Amino acid sequence: MKFLLIAISFAMLAVSCSHSRPYVYHRQTHELLHSVLWMQRSAEYRAACETVYLGAFAELERALSDTTWSAATEQQPPFGRKPPAIIVDVDETVLDNSPYEARLVLDGSSYPMRWDEWCCEEKAPALPGAVEFLREADRRGVAIFYVTNRDVKLDECTWRNLRAQGFPQTATAEQVMTKDEREGWGSDKSTRREYISRSHRVIQIAGDNLDDFVGYKKSTDERDGLANQYSAWWGTRWLMLPNPAYGSWERALLNYDNTISDSVALRKKYDALRPER
Repeated sequence: MKFLLIAISFAMLAVSCSHSRPYVYHRQTHELLHSVLWMQRSAEYRAACETVYLGAFAELERALSDTTWSAATEQQPPFGRKPPAIIVDVDETVLDNSPYEARLVLDGSSYPMRWDEWCCEEKAPALPGAVEFLREADRRGVAIFYVTNRDVKLDECTWRNLRAQGFPQTATAEQVMTKDEREGWGSDKSTRREYISRSHRVIQIAGDNLDDFVGYKKSTDERDGLANQYSAWWGTRWLMLPNPAYGSWERALLNYDNTISDSVALRKKYDALRPER
């Protein structure tokens, strides 16, 4: 009898296993975990940043000598005799905010929690290759403009952070252009690029977001189209730094809707995946 009960139990277990869906373990981790680890701990991230800035250095002489060359779509002719300038974004282009992102992961929070506090600590390190490239451009007489969408109230601490990291042309905060510093200088950086191009020939632009170069609040398909349209400019006039943590690429997936819940946003991201199966 005992043997029969054991046999029946095994049979029932086998039937149960054959009809049950396999157990899948879902990790409850912060969405930034892998991207922040890559930016902080991988040799590949450092190599990618240095590759961008070494490439920019290689193109600098050509950009300076060719007076028909401009990197700003807002640049209006004639501009050949204007002094040269380089426009750089700040966050994840010349300054590394991954320590702030790491805090978000560990605290289980999200931007903009404690963002202003982090900026005012003035501790963001320089991205690999950024200081060296901009110092060389400065040595060759190129004006450097730090165009950032940090709020105007963070202008002074941003400038001090840049100066502490050894970036050129930071004796004063004049070269740092923050959002809303002037009327019309909103999140769309085209107005600031246009302002700079009035007095300078913009020879290169560096950023980590398509909006740093062209377009603003475009759909994913429109962004792809713009990237293809200006494909000849990448690595020469336009210098794109890698940033898997955040950006307009993410906001475009969410249709720039800042009101949706985290769960809805996460569902939209899953829906955007292309498994090709």
